Parts: sequence; structure tokens; C-alpha cells
Amino acid sequence: MSLSVIVIAKNSGATIRRCLESVAWADEIVLVDSGSTDRTVEIGRELGARVQQTPDWPGHGPQKNRALDLATGDWVFSLDSDEWITPEVRAELEAAMAAPGDKAAFMLPRRSSFCGRFMRHSGWWPDYVKRLFRRGTARFSDDQGHDRLIVNGAVGRLAKPIHHETITSLDQLIDKMNTYSAMTARNLQQRGRRASIFTALFHGGWAFFRTYFLRAGFLDGREGLMLAIANAENSYYRYCKLMLLGRKRVMGDE
Repeated sequence: MSLSVIVIAKNSGATIRRCLESVAWADEIVLVDSGSTDRTVEIGRELGARVQQTPDWPGHGPQKNRALDLATGDWVFSLDSDEWITPEVRAELEAAMAAPGDKAAFMLPRRSSFCGRFMRHSGWWPDYVKRLFRRGTARFSDDQGHDRLIVNGAVGRLAKPIHHETITSLDQLIDKMNTYSAMTARNLQQRGRRASIFTALFHGGWAFFRTYFLRAGFLDGREGLMLAIANAENSYYRYCKLMLLGRKRVMGDE
């Protein structure tokens, strides 16, 4: 069974080589780039990927669907540009494709790092993600922020983890927090959700409590505390932005 690996990227020069080299054994690698100004495209072509550049950014889900539409393999494996896999994962993927049974897709655990530490708690492990699927059985959601793979069929579970270098610095964390809180606020508004300052305070406090206590973030040391605070801030700003979007809509109606 042939395998296509799909990757979307923008200015991923620091991580794209590790990502693509880890799946160099695949029958095809499709890299869709949304306007990189670093060496992302050059590295992709150097490593044999089929590179497609797009002039716009429609969001994570729609961009991944663009990559999916370019794939030609019997199976598709989706990998982010800051992720990579080990030979053990490769062996498990090949075994799953060779004998999938009734499964249309498979999910894998993901081990993510935060400021240099691989998190073992805080809701970040095992963090199962659906990534391997038969072409034609799944599409990505249209969410602007965190996309979902929607599968038509049964989903199996593998054991070996994808590795993910999520956050490397506080500057990167703050930038991501601002971007994702804005995108998710817009998604919530499109679904008819509203918020107040009390909604924002409640969700921020709950995000901290859930991450640090219910999901044992305190066992991840200082990084666990930093992550719990970051989750609280992200949730708080998401609902504050939703509140202000609602105010703009009301003022526009008037």
C-alpha cells in the first residue's frame, strides 16, 4: 500500500528538515507552504517533497485539505512541520497499513515539549491525534485554529508516539496565544456564542484549575505551572475577544 505524507508549513525552516527526514521513506511527501520567507520551500524541495505554494492562508483545516487533495497514495499520514517520528513509529504505521482490519484510520499518542521539557501530565500526554487514514475516508474540519480530522469509519489506536516541539520560548508562546485566542474567538462567534467579562474570568480560572490540579500539571515542575498559567491566559483572552466581537456586531447593527 502506498503512503502519502502531507505537511503544511510557513517559515518552518528551523524544524522542517527534521520533520521531512523522519518520513523520507514514504512513497510521496506533499508540502503546502503559505508564503514562507525563510528556507522552508528550498529545504522541502531539496529533500524530495512535492511543494505547492499558496498565496493565502485559509486556516489550518482548509490548508490541510489542500494538501490532502494533492495526495495520491492509498494511505495518508498528516504531520505538522514541528513534529517528527521515530523508526518505531514507522514500523507501526507500516504494520497498520498492511493489516488494517476494519479500520479506516488510526490515532497515535503525541509527546510534546514545552520550553525544552517533554510534558508527562498537564493534559498533554498521551494526547491521541488521528493522523493515518485511508485516502477518501476523511477530511479536515474547516476550523481556523485547531483542526479536527473527521473520519468516515472505524478508528484504531497505535502505541508509539509522534514527537512534537510545541513551544520553545515565551516569545513564541505569547505569539501563539494571541493568534489562537483570536481565531477561536471568531469561530465561537460564528457558532452564535456570546461572552461577558465574567465568562472570561470563569473560563480562565477553570483552565488553570483543570491543567494544574485535575490533570496533574504540578507533576511537570515549573513548566507545568507555566503551562497552567498560559492556558488560563489563553482562555481568558479568547472570551474577552469574543465579548468585544459581540460588542462590535451590536454597534454595527445600530
